[in-house]
Amino acid sequence: MTPDAPPDAPQDGPGAPAAPAASAASAAPARVRVTSPRTAAARTRATSIASEIDAQTPLGEVYITSLMRSQLRLALGVAAVVAATLGALPLVLHAWPGIGRVDVLGVPLPWVLLTVVAFAEIIGLGRVYVHLAERNEESFSDLLDGR
Repeated sequence: MTPDAPPDAPQDGPGAPAAPAASAASAAPARVRVTSPRTAAARTRATSIASEIDAQTPLGEVYITSLMRSQLRLALGVAAVVAATLGALPLVLHAWPGIGRVDVLGVPLPWVLLTVVAFAEIIGLGRVYVHLAERNEESFSDLLDGR
């Protein structure tokens, strides 16, 4: 007790009695601070697909492998079309030998088919292949950009 304080005033200090509460219902609950137990954990940062590829991570390898597979699938498809059409030409000429006796502008039809038609097909399929390969790469680039 302090000398200046009245005898019935509450006292501050470790041995002082607590102040009487008005009522238990009107007393406000004590505030509690809620924190995450992982506050010290490293924060994850968003990484782009391009950085995954540059860093040669397993995820980046999956993306590159996916692009390579789509390009390989396209190349095998075009090669199959060329093999089926040009590979079937000798079979057609053998099945119908009369085709070999037909002339187009003084040139035998098999020679026309093996030169003009075959080269036109190869050039046309080459253009189609380039267009589809660029479309594959463009969609991959869009994936990298997040579009």
